[in-house]
Amino acid sequence: MEETEAPEPFARLSTWIPNEAPPEGQRAALLRLAAAMRKITEGLMDMDAPEADLIAAAEASERFAEHLEATRTGRRSWGFGETSPSGDTRALFDHSPLLGMANPVAPPLKLWVEGDAVAGTAVFGKQYEGPPGHVHGGLVAAAFDEALGMVQAMTGQPGMTGTLTVRYRRPTPLHIEVRFRARVERVDGRKIFASGTLHAGETLCAEAEGVFIMTDYGRFRVEPDRPAGKG
Repeated sequence: MEETEAPEPFARLSTWIPNEAPPEGQRAALLRLAAAMRKITEGLMDMDAPEADLIAAAEASERFAEHLEATRTGRRSWGFGETSPSGDTRALFDHSPLLGMANPVAPPLKLWVEGDAVAGTAVFGKQYEGPPGHVHGGLVAAAFDEALGMVQAMTGQPGMTGTLTVRYRRPTPLHIEVRFRARVERVDGRKIFASGTLHAGETLCAEAEGVFIMTDYGRFRVEPDRPAGKG
């Protein structure tokens, strides 16, 4: 099969403009709540609160969780869970476990386009620890999957991850800003080859290579995450 070089620059990369408008209304409240929950999650990793305070916080959280449960619809309100299948470079990714500002699990990772590449930053807190003082390697791999997934999607024919290879050069530190960079190396038929790096300051912490298989996302049927009203 004939191998082709990736276009320089990608048309969709050069026209990608993130939506910088501040969130409003219900979405703004959701992002505020997620940020608070993210802070609580990290605080639980090394807090030394009295037992009575923890019991009171647990009881309040249980009441609030029960209240929220009654409002669940079984479907996502905004955006996509990852960048690859969106089909719109300005789409919202509030629910992404890596990018999602509305997802308390997300660090969150921030990605944007620079020329023919995707760049990004993240600060991983204590809740992402693997080796003492450093990020769990599985989280590093997941972040690479998102960064490489975004850059390959900008070719206009996005695919799903076929393989992802990560080489860990140095442990990735917690609590400081780390930098990701990803680019498409080439396109060969339905395969998109992408690569990326992760730096902390001048230190190369990890490198990644991914092969993505172009996919017709129209074949996927979107279903609710769970039946409405069910636990």
